[in-house]
Amino acid sequence: MAQINVSNLTFCYEGSYDNIFENVSFRIDTGWRLGFIGRNGKGKTTFLKLLMGKLEYEGSIKSPTVFEYFPFDTGDISRNTLDVIEGIHPDYELWMLCRELDLLDVDAEVLYRPFETLSNGERTKVLLALLFSRENEFLLIDEPTNHLDGEAREKIMEYLKKKKGFLLVSHDRHFLNGCVDHILALNKTNIEIQQGNFDTWQQNKKLQDEFEMAENRKLQKDIARLTEAAARTAGWSDKIEKTKFGGDGLGPKPDRGFIGHKSAKMMKRAKAVEGRISGAAEEKKKLLKNIEEEEEIKLFPLVYHKEVLIEAKDLSLSYDGKTVCSHVNFALRRGERIALAGKNGCGKSTLLKKIMGEDIETGGELRVGSGLIISYVPQDVSGLKGRLEDFAEQNGIDGTLFRALLRKLDFSRVQFEKRMEDYSQGQKKKVMLARSLCQQAHLYIWDEPLNYIDIFSRIQLENLILKYHPAMIFVEHDKAFVEKTASDVIYLQN
Repeated sequence: MAQINVSNLTFCYEGSYDNIFENVSFRIDTGWRLGFIGRNGKGKTTFLKLLMGKLEYEGSIKSPTVFEYFPFDTGDISRNTLDVIEGIHPDYELWMLCRELDLLDVDAEVLYRPFETLSNGERTKVLLALLFSRENEFLLIDEPTNHLDGEAREKIMEYLKKKKGFLLVSHDRHFLNGCVDHILALNKTNIEIQQGNFDTWQQNKKLQDEFEMAENRKLQKDIARLTEAAARTAGWSDKIEKTKFGGDGLGPKPDRGFIGHKSAKMMKRAKAVEGRISGAAEEKKKLLKNIEEEEEIKLFPLVYHKEVLIEAKDLSLSYDGKTVCSHVNFALRRGERIALAGKNGCGKSTLLKKIMGEDIETGGELRVGSGLIISYVPQDVSGLKGRLEDFAEQNGIDGTLFRALLRKLDFSRVQFEKRMEDYSQGQKKKVMLARSLCQQAHLYIWDEPLNYIDIFSRIQLENLILKYHPAMIFVEHDKAFVEKTASDVIYLQN
C-alpha cells in the first residue's frame, strides 16, 4: 500500500493574517479507512481542496494516487439518473455501478428515473456507488450522512466498513465508530493521526488531557514554591551583603571577603532556582494547547402550567392529498424529550409543522396546549442572510447573550463581522440553535439540529439538555445524540 506524504504544509486564505495550517507534516496510508474530525471552520474541507490541488499552498503534498471528491456536482437534476452519472464520469462502467448498487441494496431501476425523484438516501447511495465503482483512486468523502435517516446511515456505514482507501469527514460518532480504522484529528494547534475509531481516539484524548492537567497543576505548585524560595534566597543574600559594611568601629572589622563569598554563593543559588522556574514555565507552555473547552451553555426553559403539553391519539397526517403517517399516539409532558424516528418521508417534519400551527390535513386527534410558547430550529437554514445584529433585533433576542452563546459554540469573533450568507452550513445551523437557546419557551422543537454541526458542539448540546431538562420534540438521526438525550422515541410510519 502506498502513502500520501504531507510535509511542512502552510496555508492561509488571501487577505487573512492567520494560517489555517502551519508547517503541518504527516503521512496517510492509502489503504486506511480514515475518519477526519475537527471543529466547524477549522479547515477540514479546506484540507480536502488542498489535497485535490484546488488551492495554492506552501510545503508539499506527494501522492501516488488520484483523489476523487464526494459529493459530486450533479448539475441539472431533472435529467435521468444515468444522464447525471454520465455527466459526472462519462467513462463509467455500468456493470461496476450496478455491482455497487446491489451492495447498497438499491434496485438498478433508479438509474432510469429522474434524479430529482430519488430520495436523499437513494441519491447518496447512487453517488457513492459511482464513487466506489472507479479504481486506483483515494476517495475524499465529505459529510455523506446529512439529511439521511437512521436506516440509510446504517446501510452506508456497513457498506463503507467493507471498503478501504478513503478519508471520511463526519460528525456522527456512531457512524465513525462503525466504519473507520484510523482517525485524523484537526486539533487546536496540530494535526494528529491515531489508529482506531472515534471512541478509541476520544478515550486516548481524555487520558492525554487528564495527564496534561495533572502536570499543569504540578508545575503551577512547583513554580509557586520555587518563586518563594528564590525570593527568600535573594533576601538572605542581600542581608549578608549588607553585613560587609556593618560594625560600630569599636569591635573587629567584618571579613568582607568571606561575607562576599557567602553572598555570591547565595545569589548563585537564587539564580539556579530562577533557572528552574524558567524551565518549569516553558514546560507549562507546552501543555493544555489542544484541550477542547466545552463551555457550559445555559438555558432557562419556561414551566408550562399543565403537566401535558402535547397529546396525539390515533393521529394521521396528509400532505398534498397523500397520507404520510398514521396511528400516531404519544403524550409529551413537562421535562420530557421525544425524538421522532423513521424513514425520510414518513412525516416527521410534517408533524413538527402541524404542532407549530401550520394548516395540515389530519385525522384522529392532536392537542397542543393553549398559550404554549415554542422555540423552533428548522431543518433548512440556507436562506439566512444579513448581519447578526439585525437578525437578533428582528427575532427580539438579546444581542449580547446571542453573541456569547455563539462564542461558546466556537464562533470566532471575526465571524461576527461577516454577513450570514457567507457562513458555512454548520455556522448557519449554530446561528439558529443560538437563537433558540436565547428564547425562553415552554417547548423546544428542533428539526435535524445537528446537520453540519461538529462533534464537540454536539456534546455541549447534550450536556445542556441533560442539565436543564427542557420539554422537547425533535428529529435527529445522530444515534449517539438520541440515545443520550431522548426520554422516549416515537417511530412514525406510512
